Amino acid sequence: MSNHMSEFTKLLQDLRAIGICPGDAVLVHSSMKALGTGLTPDQVIDCLQEAVGPAGTLLFPALTYENVNPQNPVFDSNASEPCIGLLPRVFWKRPGVERSENPTHSVCAWGRLAHRLTVGHAMDDTAVGPHSPFMLLPVVGGKLLFIGDVLHACTFMHGVEGIVQPPYIKPTSPCVYTVNGQKRAFIGTNDFGWGSEFQRAGDILEEPDIKRGKLLAADSTLIDSRALLACALAEMRSNPYAFVTDISKWI
Repeated sequence: MSNHMSEFTKLLQDLRAIGICPGDAVLVHSSMKALGTGLTPDQVIDCLQEAVGPAGTLLFPALTYENVNPQNPVFDSNASEPCIGLLPRVFWKRPGVERSENPTHSVCAWGRLAHRLTVGHAMDDTAVGPHSPFMLLPVVGGKLLFIGDVLHACTFMHGVEGIVQPPYIKPTSPCVYTVNGQKRAFIGTNDFGWGSEFQRAGDILEEPDIKRGKLLAADSTLIDSRALLACALAEMRSNPYAFVTDISKWI
């Protein structure tokens, strides 16, 4: 128990050192394994909540694209389990957590701005639209935290693609999903032939807009979402293919 307490204290110190402050709104992409800790997922989440404090907001993507899709077009906020990692699957069920309404790219949030950041997602007919928590994060001066080598999983960048509409994005015909009992049409995208390289977002930012450090054993990155939005928009408007690669080159 004492070892876990010391790890909890160390993780909190590491979060402070990388730039998490009381009152922050922080959206977390995470690899629990990368932390290399004996802490439980609940203890890690407790520590993240303590880091942002009662005036802050903690968010995790709760993506369900593997289990909610055109073949199984039914999303239930209380039953559709996130498919993207241990911490989101635990966070989703914790007290006081609210979940945005989107069949494939919902977000769970806890804290002062939880409702404000999640409630509008139901207005979007795309996965990462202008009312999604991802795209509202810059509005509230929020931050993106990547625990482990997971910068490639920056879902926020799909929102940038949605604004720029690069030529490799081809909208699909609307698909009707049942979302919390109501039928709604959503437009997907077909980017076949192109693979996301969202880790390149780390190359267009400089301190203090990006900070790198260790969270326990995990190489981690903290990014200011307003800075990322501005820089990524400029980069993609100059070169629409800045954050993708022709997948034939991966082979």
